[in-house]
Amino acid sequence: MDHNKIKKILFNDDELKNEYNELSPIYELKKEIIRLRLEKGLSQRDLADLIGTKQSAISRLENGSYNPTVEFLNRVAHSLGKELHITFN
Repeated sequence: MDHNKIKKILFNDDELKNEYNELSPIYELKKEIIRLRLEKGLSQRDLADLIGTKQSAISRLENGSYNPTVEFLNRVAHSLGKELHITFN
């Protein structure tokens, strides 16, 4: 069974589907940070050095075990040559 079939079965549970949807922006943000870092050819340590933090902080950010502040995300964005924009839709 592939990922999409499993997801379809699991999403029959409204509570699980709602929880997944609530977490989606967080996962999308982390995927985007990883994509941008790799696009720039940076290791986690390289990115950490640019921000002035430890590699372990970048690892925790990317693996989901750290809930970053807006200030930290802003530093990450600037070090990747981007601006942080937060919107409410």
